[in-house]
Amino acid sequence: MTNTLLSLRREVPISRISIVIPALNEAPFIRQSLLALQSLRQSGHEIIVVDGTSHDGTETIAQAFSDHVIRTHRGRARQLNAGARIANGEILLFLHADTTLPPSADCLIIDAMKTTKRHWGRFNVRLSGKQPLLRIVESLMNWRSRLTGIATGDQGIFVSRDLFETVGGFPEIDLMEDIAMSKLLKKNCRPLCLSQSVITSSRRWEKNGLFRTILLMWRLRLVYALGANPRRLAQLYETLK
Repeated sequence: MTNTLLSLRREVPISRISIVIPALNEAPFIRQSLLALQSLRQSGHEIIVVDGTSHDGTETIAQAFSDHVIRTHRGRARQLNAGARIANGEILLFLHADTTLPPSADCLIIDAMKTTKRHWGRFNVRLSGKQPLLRIVESLMNWRSRLTGIATGDQGIFVSRDLFETVGGFPEIDLMEDIAMSKLLKKNCRPLCLSQSVITSSRRWEKNGLFRTILLMWRLRLVYALGANPRRLAQLYETLK
């Protein structure tokens, strides 16, 4: 793999972006999220929604605003890989259903990849809520990501198709697939850390309490780093929903 990864640094193929959105019971958010992406679709980019067997009409809502809507077994990594398999773009952008891209996101990604010849990256993140402590949380998230070279799904991870296929896609684990993927991608290069922000819903922070959510997320990251079973972590994460 090493020789292949080194060869990828010479050229970044760029033209079309495929936006892959995993969804599970996202009816309250999916319509607005997809409406915000229609200008990119009109510019020739592609929207793929991968539904994890929702029961609230998410799949039906998405049909009118997407190029492809497919259904697969639930599990974010599995859904992301399924969307990538049918994507036509040279760049894959993995976006949560409750996350909004910054203006001209396509140009930001394409220009940065072309200029730096790096093959993957992420945006900064801004949480949607107005509580002042959320500004501290998002700043720490962005700072930690820049320092460690680890991106999270909330930040809108983008990657060239060639590199994505070289590393074998997302490891199909029950949680922390974004961290596992970042570690694979870092073997090629550190991520592009774009300073423009995606806006992601702060619903889990507001519903479950800011400090409780912070402590649980730190705990999940720590026990994952210590080798805990991702399936057990996923069960713990369900307490946030």
